[in-house]
Amino acid sequence: MIDAIIILTLILVGATIGYQSVELLPFDILSQVANIEGLRWVTLGFGCLIGVGMGLVVQTAYRRLERGVKKLPTDVLIGRAVGLVLGLIVANLMLAPIFLLPIPSELSFLKPITALFGSLIFSYSGLTLADTHGRTLLRLINPNSLETILLAEGTLKPTPAKILDTSCIIDGRVQELVNTGFLEGQILVPQFVLQELQRIADSSNDQKRTRGRRGLDILNRLQENHPQRIAINPADYEDVATVDAKLVRLAQDINGSLVTNDYNLNKVASLQKVQVLNVNDLAQSLRPVYLPGDSIDLKILKEGKEPDQGVGYLSDGTMVVVEEGSGYIGDEVPVVVTSALQTSAGRMIFARPRMSAPA
Repeated sequence: MIDAIIILTLILVGATIGYQSVELLPFDILSQVANIEGLRWVTLGFGCLIGVGMGLVVQTAYRRLERGVKKLPTDVLIGRAVGLVLGLIVANLMLAPIFLLPIPSELSFLKPITALFGSLIFSYSGLTLADTHGRTLLRLINPNSLETILLAEGTLKPTPAKILDTSCIIDGRVQELVNTGFLEGQILVPQFVLQELQRIADSSNDQKRTRGRRGLDILNRLQENHPQRIAINPADYEDVATVDAKLVRLAQDINGSLVTNDYNLNKVASLQKVQVLNVNDLAQSLRPVYLPGDSIDLKILKEGKEPDQGVGYLSDGTMVVVEEGSGYIGDEVPVVVTSALQTSAGRMIFARPRMSAPA
């Protein structure tokens, strides 16, 4: 909509200037024109064409400026705004005496030119000052706010909003992350994600329907327990086809972080410089690390490949192969870790019963 307004406005301006520019022609030239009204329409047409060209240039420049502003951190944006306002105030204070000087009428055009160039120079100086001392300028907005002071000093960084995707909502582990306080900041659920959850919950497939309803239940519990933090974001992108692409676009627009456990979405978002918090990576990093000599209480469930081996599993699914453990199948026994092996299929731990382990 704004693109059409910019182009139409400049077309109207160009048409008006073209129509009125006939009055600026010298009288001897106008006297040679047989149809002045026709000339007005010709100049109006040329003005429209120039307005279209200028509109496209201004529209492109506006979109570039918009993208640049969206990428700016909040503290930099506010600091530059404060610097610009200070620059304009100083320009007006210093240039005001110039308008009181007794300047001859022949040189009166110097006053607006001086005001224009003075405002531009001081505005640029204010922006430069903000880039250098922007954090300190933030104190001018609210000097009594501890958070403002910490942001100004760079000690405290603003927390980006967390955007939940469909897979991590259905997974359910994000609920515990929010409840325990490990996931901080505003939690956003885009409207298009909510619609996708509803489509899954209404599916004719029993398994999909169960997953969709589970996701909706988890969202309801999150909103009941954390009403101030959970928000439904109404943003949508008609020109984007897939939910994953919409999530990446939204994260770029608001400088937010994407919370997911989708491997492909993780890679695509990372390539587009979007911060991704992968629940699976978090779970993997939180797995307990067992070193040789550590003791584990393990229930041995079945025999291993070798005759004397028994096999058990940790709570995270890690397989533990117990030497001389075949006689303890069905029992929970203390075992001592002897070694660990990382394979393409996951991690495997080797151990032996504590009573048979060498001292």
